[in-house]
Amino acid sequence: MTKFAIAIHGGAGTILRTSMTPEKELDYKQGLQNALFAGETILKKGGTSFDAVEAAIRSLEDNPLFNAGKGAVFTNEGKHEMDASIMNGKDLMAGAVAGVQNIKNPISLARSVMEKSEHVFLAGAGANEFAEKVNAEFMPDDYFFVQLRYDQLQQAVQSDTIVLDHTLPNDKKFGTVGAVALDVHGNLAAGTSTGGMTNKKHGRVGDTPIIGAGTYANNRTCAISCTGHGEFFIRSVVAYDISCLMEYKGLSLKDACNLVVKDKLVKLGGEGGLIALDRQGNIELPFNSEGMYRASLKEGEKMFIGIYND
Repeated sequence: MTKFAIAIHGGAGTILRTSMTPEKELDYKQGLQNALFAGETILKKGGTSFDAVEAAIRSLEDNPLFNAGKGAVFTNEGKHEMDASIMNGKDLMAGAVAGVQNIKNPISLARSVMEKSEHVFLAGAGANEFAEKVNAEFMPDDYFFVQLRYDQLQQAVQSDTIVLDHTLPNDKKFGTVGAVALDVHGNLAAGTSTGGMTNKKHGRVGDTPIIGAGTYANNRTCAISCTGHGEFFIRSVVAYDISCLMEYKGLSLKDACNLVVKDKLVKLGGEGGLIALDRQGNIELPFNSEGMYRASLKEGEKMFIGIYND
């Protein structure tokens, strides 16, 4: 039996102590802890890494502090378009959705695409039609209304900019949530969910729902969930690149993560980070931004929660 492990993230970017109140920091840490425990509860009982990843991300989607599900940011049209993907390292099965609206938990819809359709990736109206067929949980527009998110949209519209989920003017926070897990059976899984960019143009899709870019899991190597400026992560095929460096070049998880996040991405101008877990239970949480909401837990070890770059 393998020792289980799980890691989660709630976004990366310009996250500074100077712009965080003690109360808000506590709220973020509590949100991360709740999500971690949601996944750990399943893993402790011998459940699958796949179920644990979904449970952890659903917890983050239900928390308005994070840019996914309930806390999703507003598009240019004042709507919410959400993306998500999930992948099983055991058999490389995956499911993804992009541009879905009024879906309470996009990560669960992504799972349904994998399990209840012959496809991997559904987008827009087609994904929403599929959601109705599988009885996914829909919520009204007002469920997704968060005043902070609306204020961010107004500011972005006035300056005619597309904003990467931020907390203060000129600050950037790449709002995505994700989880990776290793279960006692030795299987890896990964998932990612996001509301995208504030004031994004209709139809814009980032790396989150793209298998190999924002999410990847393979029992032979690792499980990865990314957060950052999606366009750069797509162009760099970040999640798959780390797996390839391990499988074909024999790099360790740590070395592969550092090469991609601290070197390759930086040279392109890409900002963000990721969470990574290999089949031995090694966890890496690298990022090249000021901070990243992150947490991890290994069976029999103390939980870790971090926000800042220190």
